[in-house]
Amino acid sequence: MALKENIEHVLAGMKDAAAISDRELCDIELVAVTKTVGADVIKEAIDYGILHVGESRVQELLDKYEQIGDAVKWHLIGHLQRNKVKYIIDKVEIIHSLDSYRLAKEINKRAKSIDRVIKCLLQVNVSGEKTKHGISPEDVEHILEEIAPLDNVRVVGLMTIAPHVDDKEQIRQCFKTLRSIFNQVAETDLPNIEMKYLSMGMSDDFDIAIQEGANIIRVGTSIFGKRNYSK
Repeated sequence: MALKENIEHVLAGMKDAAAISDRELCDIELVAVTKTVGADVIKEAIDYGILHVGESRVQELLDKYEQIGDAVKWHLIGHLQRNKVKYIIDKVEIIHSLDSYRLAKEINKRAKSIDRVIKCLLQVNVSGEKTKHGISPEDVEHILEEIAPLDNVRVVGLMTIAPHVDDKEQIRQCFKTLRSIFNQVAETDLPNIEMKYLSMGMSDDFDIAIQEGANIIRVGTSIFGKRNYSK
């Protein structure tokens, strides 16, 4: 695996997509998705400039954190069960997958116990696919109003996963919709809610996501190659 070349290729693609939307590469944060990737490979990626890694599974994050620690910023990007919040609350930079008020309450409780304010992204299921987690676009305003009084949770943006389809316009519309919701929320005046990050776009569609306003992309396959997720 030509890890260095893969990272350089992704950065070049990010730069080109940013230019289309009149932005710079430095405006966009690359989160390397390290599901099933060993700690030694992650350390190599860090040597090549990776600053942020994203894990979907709590246990994987914990195992790798023991070996890597704070040499990189950790993002929890997969579905998070309430009973596992306590294990990662002191380790993560951002939780991308906040998808319920009950989860927000648990994050708030655990964050308060260690005197931290945890940055979260509200996961929105724009595509409406039943296989995806996230709240419906229609429920965004309501859930943010519920979460706003929680002082140890800071909602700093939105996240979505586009449908895995060949139709690029369908993917683009998904990202446009999230950007529209982002802009609407940004006009509200709720405490502890700040629209700073749009986390959308993965290996197959990050160029479209960046063109539509993403400033966090989550890329795994294009960096580390195809992996066996059934392990």
